[in-house]
Amino acid sequence: MNDHSGKSISVWMATASLPLFSSLTKNEHANVCIVGAGISGLTAAYLLCHEGKSVIVLDDGPIVSGETERTTAHLTTVLEDRYYELAWLHGEEGARLLAESHAAAIDTIERIVIEEGIDCDFERLDGYLFTSPGESNAILEWELEAAKRAGLNNAEIVARAPLESFDTGRALRFPRQAQFHPLKYLAGIAKSIIRDGGRIYTQTHATKVDGGETASILTQDGFLVTADFVIVATNTPVNDLLAIHTKQAAYRTFVIGASVPMDLVHKALYWDTSDPYHYIRLAKDLLIVGGEDHKTGQADDTEARYLRLEQWARTRFPMITEIKFRWSGQVMRPIDGIAFIGHNPMDKKNLYIVTGDSGNGITYGTIAGLLLTDLIQGRENAWAALYEPSRKTIRALKRFVQENFNVALTYKDWITQGNLEKDALVPIGTGAILRRGLFKIAVYHDESGKMYECSAVCPHLGGIVAWNHSEETWDCPCHGSRFDKIGKVLNGPAINNLQKI
Repeated sequence: MNDHSGKSISVWMATASLPLFSSLTKNEHANVCIVGAGISGLTAAYLLCHEGKSVIVLDDGPIVSGETERTTAHLTTVLEDRYYELAWLHGEEGARLLAESHAAAIDTIERIVIEEGIDCDFERLDGYLFTSPGESNAILEWELEAAKRAGLNNAEIVARAPLESFDTGRALRFPRQAQFHPLKYLAGIAKSIIRDGGRIYTQTHATKVDGGETASILTQDGFLVTADFVIVATNTPVNDLLAIHTKQAAYRTFVIGASVPMDLVHKALYWDTSDPYHYIRLAKDLLIVGGEDHKTGQADDTEARYLRLEQWARTRFPMITEIKFRWSGQVMRPIDGIAFIGHNPMDKKNLYIVTGDSGNGITYGTIAGLLLTDLIQGRENAWAALYEPSRKTIRALKRFVQENFNVALTYKDWITQGNLEKDALVPIGTGAILRRGLFKIAVYHDESGKMYECSAVCPHLGGIVAWNHSEETWDCPCHGSRFDKIGKVLNGPAINNLQKI
């Protein structure tokens, strides 16, 4: 099954029944308003409701219909960047707090599953990190030493990962990692929020978010939510123009779900050290394999990436019978390797954000729920300074320059020619960029022959969008905003649709 609709056709959707909620129909007030009903938004809502706060959650689609729907749900203290790199960037104490917070996130999920009786296939298991061909095993030695300094004392090097079909060589084993079914878990969370007095409104698009003595959120339908505090949990902040978006970059990552005979693959979490790296887990008889990342809007070779992913998987797991699912997701990679959770820079003190999942969205989303609950309740939290969104990591300056130079280069698309010269040349069922004088137009030609025309200029910071053939979306190469084929915004940082022509 291919993802050609702009919506995920992931394995999770086949086996989870999510609760449905109505749209906002009047002005309302709450102690806390949360924009975004993914893992971070729903976790924060659940914890705040438990502490007696009145909470409203707004989402412009069904709950968990954004990037949380597309996760492969590795619950792990093994992060995308190595601990020896993170210790260099954030110090030994920073690395220790990182490991501590991700371990606490897994413990929190386990506790909620038990307390709420959520049937979501949660289980503890080992994780294995192994090197790619041609790389030195010294990487594992460095990482083991750094992981132990960070408090992961049970980590150890083993002769190989427990996979019979291919020899990984020496591997670094991390005990007490976990996996679960994320949509079943969040369906249970959502029901608990409603039980505890929370209000969840779906199909409710926020068009303006303001902090202040009384914060306010204006919706597309003209209704107003006021609150004492606001949390923007929309994968990347839609209320922020520049401050955070210069410190992280959007990437598409690709996943296949392959059928394998039961019990032929040892159940564990696996990662290699490639760049981009591969990540693997097992869900019953489905082997989930991901990787082949690229910057959003800066490549349109999805089929080739899926093929390379399949070839990589079949070489190492010859028992694969068929590829049942293919999908992609968007991850935000901070220049210094860790998420931004806390007060939005240069904004009112009662407006908080969570972003920068860096491939560990489920644990970071849970960390955000824990940390933001403490901040709103006025409690000290040892992780607050580490995740502070306004932080400046001097040692990440080189990556900061590289990422922002890359963004600057994308603006050359303003002066290039379009993909085609005339609307009539746009193939049916696809999209293309056309130039008309000084303007660039995004044209989609639907199956009935109707043309849909929008400005090709992203309403966030003026990048020129590119057509994504695989998902039938318009993707901005600057900061990762995405729009459906007729211009409706799907992903921030843009908060508005492409302008109709």
